[in-house]
This record gives sequence, C-alpha cells and structure tokens, in this order.
Amino acid sequence: MSRPVGGGLKERIDAVEAAYEFMLAYAAQGATGEEAGSPGTEIRVQLKRSDGALNGLTSLLKAAVKKKRLGPAERYRAFIRVIEQDAGIARAAIQLVLAQPSISSQLIDNLNALIHVRALLTDLFLIDEVLKLTSGREKE
Repeated sequence: MSRPVGGGLKERIDAVEAAYEFMLAYAAQGATGEEAGSPGTEIRVQLKRSDGALNGLTSLLKAAVKKKRLGPAERYRAFIRVIEQDAGIARAAIQLVLAQPSISSQLIDNLNALIHVRALLTDLFLIDEVLKLTSGREKE
C-alpha cells in the first residue's frame, strides 16, 4: 500500500512519477472485468495519490520561485501556467478513470497514452531540473 503524499514539491513530483510508472506496469497486466481496479486496489491508491499530489502543486511552484527569487519572474510564471493547464487536464482524466466501477488495463493504457499526462510529466521533469540547477543561485 502506498503512503500519503507529503506537502513538499519533491514529494509531489515523485508521487506523480511513481503513479505513472505503476500505471505502465498495470496496463501490461491485461486486467479486465470486475476484478480490475475494484475499490481499494493499488491502481486506485496510485491514481488518488497522483490526483492529490497535483492539487495545489502550482502554488508550491510559485512559492519556490518567489522564495528563491528566480528570474526573470515572467518566464517562470508563464511555465507554471503551462503546468497548471496540463495538471488540470490530467486531473480531470484521472478523476474520470477513478469514477469507473472497475479499472481495466486497457483503460489505464489509454490514460497513459493521453498526451496531457505525458506533457505534465515532462513539464514536471523540466521544472524539477531547473529548480535543482538554480538551488544555489538565490544567494548570488
């Protein structure tokens, strides 16, 4: 069983990435019918963790940029808006899947293939790397 997502930026990004990796493995299992993704199963736990991790993520990103005094600020704000859009679309898709009585491997395969989910992941990888690279710059 998965542990709850912490409130930090790194923990949230890690939770989204871990859920995606789990979804890739789940999609390959070929689960169908009522046994597939019934309430309380690990796929639902992972999807809920990812959804929860995305909730409020952009507020944390904005706070990190402000705290580190990164600039030019408009460049960061513009990219955070992109993340906000992609996260909103990905969350809508995740919530749609969670609303289903059973979650088949095919359903998860389709969620994995959703361009907005993939875009969100690459958004998060990029901003995570940028924040790592700038972690010492706020003192300059």
